[in-house]
Order: sequence, then C-alpha cells, then structure tokens
Amino acid sequence: MASIYDFTADDINGVARSLELWRGQVLLIVNVASKCGFTPQYEGLEALHAAHSGRGFAVLGFPCNQFGHQEPGDAEEIKRFCSLTYGVTFPMFSRIEVNGPNAHPLYRWLKGQKPGLLGSEAIKWNFTKFLVDRDGRVRHRYAPMDAPEKLEKDILALL
Repeated sequence: MASIYDFTADDINGVARSLELWRGQVLLIVNVASKCGFTPQYEGLEALHAAHSGRGFAVLGFPCNQFGHQEPGDAEEIKRFCSLTYGVTFPMFSRIEVNGPNAHPLYRWLKGQKPGLLGSEAIKWNFTKFLVDRDGRVRHRYAPMDAPEKLEKDILALL
C-alpha cells in the first residue's frame, strides 16, 4: 500500500471505514488506552480536534491493549469512558494491535514511514502519535510523553 488512503479500519461501532474519508485533511493518529498514565492526554487530543477540525484537521484514536493491558474494555466500555470522562468527539476505532504479527496494516505502514529513535519501528507504549499531512504523508512521529498541546505548532504549519 502506497498511501494512507488505501487503508480501512473498523470504527468503534464495528463499521469498516476507509481512511479515504479523511483525504485532504491533516490527521493525528494515536494509539490510545483508558487505563494508562498518559490517558489524561485525551483532554488535549480533544482540545486539538475541537480547535482545528473546522480547518481540516482530525484526531483518529485507535484503542490498543498491548501495553500493560491498559485497554481491557470492549467497544461499549471504551466509548462510554471516552465520552463521559473526556467528552471525546473525534473518531474512535475498534481496538487493534500495533506491534507483532497481528499489527493492523495501517500501523505497519505508519511505523515503516516514520521509524522511531535509532530507526526502531516498534511502538513503545500507548499514546504514540503520527502526524499526517493533507497529502497523506507521515510528517512526524511523537513519543507517548509528548503532550498534545506541544504538537499544535506542527499541526498549524500543515493547516
């Protein structure tokens, strides 16, 4: 697959969604978890989404249970937690794996496009973020500890 728009992922309701739906937008793709030390980043992610969605920006959240079993709930529990605790309105997807033989193809592609430190492709923890430009190119990869508000300058540069 040569483009981010070639991928499909099931949304949080189990409906297959082509990333083609977000063609021409700046995307921040994040593997998320409800019981992680970085979970409060949902607040910052939602703030970015709310502030810039009208200009062609979207956060896409991909729950993942691969790191310390920090996303143990089913889709309904994840939706309820995100909505009630953080008021999440950005698109959420079904729980996926981001590493290993069962890694979602989107994440295999993202990691290949923008490896981490020292060329490592593996996702190290929840809340790793990939910033994708309007042409579908991965421009930045951010570590879990990189707070969403620290990414705003890079997002604005692409908008």
